[in-house]
Amino acid sequence: MRRVVLSLVAVAIGAVVGAGSAGMLVARGLEASGVRNGPWNTNTAIGSDAADPWTRAAVAVGGLLALSSREALYWTAFVDSAGERLTSGCRYEIRGRDPGARWWSLTAYGADHFLIANPARRYSWTAASVAREPDGGFVIAAGGAPDARNPLPVGEPTARAPFSLTLRLYEPSRETLADPARAGLPTIERGACQ
Repeated sequence: MRRVVLSLVAVAIGAVVGAGSAGMLVARGLEASGVRNGPWNTNTAIGSDAADPWTRAAVAVGGLLALSSREALYWTAFVDSAGERLTSGCRYEIRGRDPGARWWSLTAYGADHFLIANPARRYSWTAASVAREPDGGFVIAAGGAPDARNPLPVGEPTARAPFSLTLRLYEPSRETLADPARAGLPTIERGACQ
């Protein structure tokens, strides 16, 4: 009887540890996998037959309707350009020029992978909607004042909640696909924090 009880306890512990470690890998899947470019991460296998089970699970949990990399590259940032975690308690300037793609969008997501509720109902900026600087570049004010030129709400500053940014490149250029680690992506500079 004792052997049966010990066997059942061992199986239960194994199941809990296995499920917990699998859950952690899936939860960190979009954050830790693939190609790095500054604060941005992508996995060129997303949306393709080459995606491993962990990538597929991370895509499912993250709610992506993923296209293949020829059609779209999905870059995600969980940190700023200095490597510090993105948080609603700080302001950020996302600076750049149009990346090598036919069209792009930048969207902020809460830690739950959902859009961040805000009174302005502003959830993203696109190549067509962002106001341009005189040199043709752009500056998006994540967590900045609502009267900023391109404000992107990221949650209540006092909550200091983590968030992420997703940069979608639709129909990426040949150069971007050939060497995504060297693609010209925006920087994410931290400003004042509460």
